[in-house]
Amino acid sequence: MKAMILAAGLGNRMRPLTLHTPKPLLSVGGKPLIVWHIENLARAGITEIIINTAWLAEKLHEALGDGSQFGVKISWSDEYDGLETAGGIIRALPLLGEEPFLLVNGDVWTNFDFRNMLNINLNVHLAHLVLVDNPTQHPLGDFIFKDGFAYTFEQGQEGQALTYSGIAILSPNLFKDLPDGKRPLAPLLKQAMLENKVGAQKLNAAWVDVGTPERLSTLDQELLRQEIA
Repeated sequence: MKAMILAAGLGNRMRPLTLHTPKPLLSVGGKPLIVWHIENLARAGITEIIINTAWLAEKLHEALGDGSQFGVKISWSDEYDGLETAGGIIRALPLLGEEPFLLVNGDVWTNFDFRNMLNINLNVHLAHLVLVDNPTQHPLGDFIFKDGFAYTFEQGQEGQALTYSGIAILSPNLFKDLPDGKRPLAPLLKQAMLENKVGAQKLNAAWVDVGTPERLSTLDQELLRQEIA
């Protein structure tokens, strides 16, 4: 299985920290956020990694190179002008191939063991999402979780409202026949949910959406104290 790490965002909420450093290279616990993901993927045996870039792309290239220092092979999908999540994936499809792949947001931190994703078989489904309890900054959640599936709120399922963690297994068929260009991921997932083609699980690990300098600092302190690593 290949993996894609999303690293093309501007990181506006993290400014001024991201004026000269792309958000995935911000350090927590003594290493860049994105390196935590790369090392986690490598431990799971996922060694072919695609990383998309836009803002300060050259700094990501310089820091990570071809991935050999981490025991992985990194391929780069440079966008120059950010294409949003689905647009970035569509641009990278030639590198990702025709099999389902693991998607990881570059601006979250987790100690989730990615080996838990290796045995997920999408079959006819288009996606499998990892969901988390709603953080304080996002109390209403994104989707309804029930019986191993994710649903939109509009579908009226009586389940648990949870937040998308930024970790998923996606089928390239989710993006079939879509043209290159700027496109968000959420509408594609919601359409697939209407067709009952999105499986889900609840995360059983630590997870942080590193969306502000304050949350970055708190996570850094906790990791340095080895409280959640």
